[in-house]
Amino acid sequence: MNPKKIVTVIGARPQFIKASAVSAVLAESDQLCEIVVHTGQHFDANMSDVFFAELGMRPPAYQCAIHGGTHGDMTGRMLIDIEKILLLEKPDAVLVYGDTNSTLAASLAAVKLHIPIAHVEAGLRSFNMRSPEEINRILTDRVSRWLFTPNNEAGTHLLSEGASSDRIHQVGDVMFDVALRHGARVTSDGGVLGRLREEHGVRAGEYCLATIHRAENTDDPVRLTAIVEALSHFSRDIKVVLPLHPRTRNTLAEQGKLQALQNAVVVLAPLGYLAMVQLEKYAGIIATDSGGVQKEAFFYRVPCVTLRDETEWTELVDAGWNRLAPPADATSVLQSLQAGLGRMGEDIAPYGSGDAAARIVERLSDELA
Repeated sequence: MNPKKIVTVIGARPQFIKASAVSAVLAESDQLCEIVVHTGQHFDANMSDVFFAELGMRPPAYQCAIHGGTHGDMTGRMLIDIEKILLLEKPDAVLVYGDTNSTLAASLAAVKLHIPIAHVEAGLRSFNMRSPEEINRILTDRVSRWLFTPNNEAGTHLLSEGASSDRIHQVGDVMFDVALRHGARVTSDGGVLGRLREEHGVRAGEYCLATIHRAENTDDPVRLTAIVEALSHFSRDIKVVLPLHPRTRNTLAEQGKLQALQNAVVVLAPLGYLAMVQLEKYAGIIATDSGGVQKEAFFYRVPCVTLRDETEWTELVDAGWNRLAPPADATSVLQSLQAGLGRMGEDIAPYGSGDAAARIVERLSDELA
């Protein structure tokens, strides 16, 4: 019996991480075979190539090299290319992750060709319809046959939106699978942390790791200024390490704020996966607008401040591991950072037991057989 064909579409760093867990299980399956499509949404070598190598993933079968432009332009070009690939490969299912333009484009291409869609990380909601990610995730959920959720709350959201219970499968969080597998590979010695210790006096447990990349922050001068000023002031209390997304770097340079930020905090180029894990694992606190980094902070039991108006991971806020800091002004963000430093949350385990990838592959194998 020939194995059923799965086309996986990914394009951004968080998706590489999530897909690595599922792809590893798919590689061992006799019933399913996987073809990976990389849209190119994240194309920088530090934001793409190194992730595949460090996570043990095979190079994608297709690389579309689509990046830049408006949301409509990017999504449209992805839709055209992905449709061509699906017509050529004729897969039995399309597998997508999270909430990016790559995810939406793949879902639109697949549903119009009547190919069933599996959505990993379904059901999460920020309830902010101004967020492109929220729109991408809602639309993808609406057209997916398999809705693989990481927690109870995600399933509740889907049911309230009319999804049938037979489409919803709570499997846990694939990022927890990855954290268990790769977190043990890094220590506080050597690596990027060792270099930062020698060059900048950055010590394990005594620094803030920050990331800024969401359009709602980078495209809003008021919000971006509030974040930059808060991090700059916070650096007087604790070292701040900021691996800077290329889009954020360009925006700061255009606004004439990059040099002042570099004078206040330790600005780095985008990091590989294991380097980022090392900095997350040994941080004293993390400040981020990334959904994935919020969870990784929790996996490594590091307090987190989320630089957004809302979060999909409300259970981490409720348990005290995460606090929201809407970046309306620098003072309020700084106060949240200072309040979060050293504050641990409750002992909770909301994301399964680290076998989400195996449960996803088992479900797809059973239903595609």
